[in-house]
Amino acid sequence: MDTKLDTGLATRDARLPAWAFLDGRIVPYGEARFGLHTHALHYGTGLFAGVRAHWNDEERQLFVFRPEDHFRRFRDSARLLRMDLAFSVDDLTRGVIDLLRQEGYEQDVYIRPIAFYGDESLGVRLHDLTPRVGITAMPIQFIDRRDGAHACFSSWRRVSDNSIPPRGKLTGSYVNSALAKTDAVLAGFDEALMLNDAGHVCEGSVENVFIVRRGEVVTPAITDDVLEGITRSTLMQLATELGYTVVERSVDRTEVYLADEAFFCGTGIQLTPITRVDHRAIGNGRIGPITTALRDLFFDVVRGRSALHRAWCRPVFEQARREVDRPVVGVGANA
Repeated sequence: MDTKLDTGLATRDARLPAWAFLDGRIVPYGEARFGLHTHALHYGTGLFAGVRAHWNDEERQLFVFRPEDHFRRFRDSARLLRMDLAFSVDDLTRGVIDLLRQEGYEQDVYIRPIAFYGDESLGVRLHDLTPRVGITAMPIQFIDRRDGAHACFSSWRRVSDNSIPPRGKLTGSYVNSALAKTDAVLAGFDEALMLNDAGHVCEGSVENVFIVRRGEVVTPAITDDVLEGITRSTLMQLATELGYTVVERSVDRTEVYLADEAFFCGTGIQLTPITRVDHRAIGNGRIGPITTALRDLFFDVVRGRSALHRAWCRPVFEQARREVDRPVVGVGANA
């Protein structure tokens, strides 16, 4: 059976995993089943995260990127739903490592932690309910838009902090994202850009956004209803290290049209240039030099190739897998 993971742009099909982390145990994926009356299914009372693990073929090692930061945000999202999770950041990080070792992946992997109210109980509330915690991991081949995405401004406004807090990855709020994304794709665009209630640019349907204007790297402020993205914070630090001025502030719609460069970022899409918006070219309509420099550095960082940022990468295997451990095809008595 195939599944498809929607990262905000597109993905190719991926097989379901063999194993899952469920409430502290590694179990066969097929055992992670829940009833039709599960509270989160009816009311969106859940939260999730997206984490990446990148395969480094030179070292024969799989690196999980910034899992502790993802799980700190995961636990913060749980607090917004009044969830008291039984697992610490360290517990969840160890759970991911154990799961990836069990799966034995030697390729890039997308990891999906989720927490939700698992009671089979109807009634709109957040109290007197029991959270469940699960994690799965799948090798996913993401559609490569290295030449850039064509986005449009959505007619749907982003949910606000006083309605459904966008700083948490809450499952119910992603209906807002789905409305914007589907309308954009069916209209012939790759992705949607969303405005908040104040009319400021905040995000893509499921991505943070940056623009480059007059040499400054600009991203909407956290107070403009954006997710506190891990990839966002990574790129802000990398841009500063490369010598660029990084500014967090409100961004108007027309500033995007006039930007020299623009890009989406997130765990799923990582860093994707925006080359057109509403049929207008951004800059010269091609990926710009600042976006290129950030992208090149970012992909070295996540694969553990940057000594300066190695602490962000958690190795999965206790020791790098030796070349001699790899099967050699065609060698043997009958070769």
